[in-house]
Amino acid sequence: MTTLVVCLDRTDDVGRETGLRSPIVGWEAVRALVTDIGLADPEDSGVNSLLETLRVAQNLRDEDEEAIVAVVSGDRESMVSADRAVARQLDELIAEYEPESAVVVIDSAEDERLVPVVESRVRVDSVDRVVVRQARDIESTYYLLKQFLADEELRQTVLVPIGLTLLVFPMLATVVGPAEGAAAITSVIGLFLLYKGFSIDEIMTGVAHQVRESLYSGQVSVVTYVAAAGLTLIGLFAGGLGVSNLEDTQGVLIPAMQFAFDSVPWLAVAALTASAGRLLDEVIDEEPIRSSFLNLPFIVVAVGLVVRGFSAYFLEQQRIIDPISVPEGGALPVEGFVITGGERLALYVVTAVVISLVGARLASYFSGANGNAELADGSGGESGVTDGGPLPPDPATSAGDDGSGVEIVDSADPRSDSTDGPEPSVESESESETASDPDHDSS
Repeated sequence: MTTLVVCLDRTDDVGRETGLRSPIVGWEAVRALVTDIGLADPEDSGVNSLLETLRVAQNLRDEDEEAIVAVVSGDRESMVSADRAVARQLDELIAEYEPESAVVVIDSAEDERLVPVVESRVRVDSVDRVVVRQARDIESTYYLLKQFLADEELRQTVLVPIGLTLLVFPMLATVVGPAEGAAAITSVIGLFLLYKGFSIDEIMTGVAHQVRESLYSGQVSVVTYVAAAGLTLIGLFAGGLGVSNLEDTQGVLIPAMQFAFDSVPWLAVAALTASAGRLLDEVIDEEPIRSSFLNLPFIVVAVGLVVRGFSAYFLEQQRIIDPISVPEGGALPVEGFVITGGERLALYVVTAVVISLVGARLASYFSGANGNAELADGSGGESGVTDGGPLPPDPATSAGDDGSGVEIVDSADPRSDSTDGPEPSVESESESETASDPDHDSS
């Protein structure tokens, strides 16, 4: 039984890469073609198709079947001419080898369209389609998707919003209309992107952590912060109430000035309360108070005075509030006078500058006092750093010195007597003993 194992190439990749004309028949010819195409384009899937063709032929030969290996290519001009070229080459192979059946090897959907051409000329027992497992783009995409789905944080950040959007949009489109539903979904997505872009989740986590630590450590600032929040709400309410009492106002400037004029005192008191709590925490911890905490209350009062002065100036120009009038008489014998808007503004600004200078001076004074206290605490022990003068004498080296530079020698020490001669050497003693020994002479 003769079987034709044919590899189909509709777009003539073989001819384009190697310059050979098909059909290419024979085991050795196809084997050499694998090397040629692999060297020309290692990434071409046609190499795998040729190897699969050789493998199928080898399996058939192992089963004692006669297998004819062939590669048939089409034409690059058009699809019709390509199909006709394949049909002509198949007719030549069938006329020469007379196969009883065929096994078709393909590697793409384009080549699969040639299967009916083969079936019209010989019985096709099998169609072997080669799929490359490790195609670079497909494999990279697969592993990226796999890694993406394995990351829980990425799934919650990307897949959950997309799923909610696809789930909510049809309901909104049914209830309020497609345009309104799309607008609502877009707004929610925009808020979510801003939430992630500004890392609001991390900021809220940090604030919650600080609040928890403050509660557990018993800091006074927790109470003052709550009080400051309440005072802030009162200030906002007072500002809104003042704006609501305005009549026939045009534009935004005057309502904004009225809101600032009514709310600034409460907001300033709220800031003072919060800063006082933070300052008390520093005092309780018995640590050096930083100058920024000391200066903050004065800055708050100064800024509040400036904002209230400017807002009062604009409101007085619009005759919404009256100028300040000091009545005559009272505790001090002064004549009555009126402070106009410009004078009030100047008074507020000058007072704010004076308060800020006083705060800076006090902060600098207390910071210097804390620094001097630290230096005083650190100077109690002896320091190894000298001023460059002579070091004090060492008691061990000055024990035998009377202060005049002359060494005192004990006269009772026989070794200190200057009249004593030098000690006899060992060599002279041995010579005298040798001279006085009679046995030594006789020998």
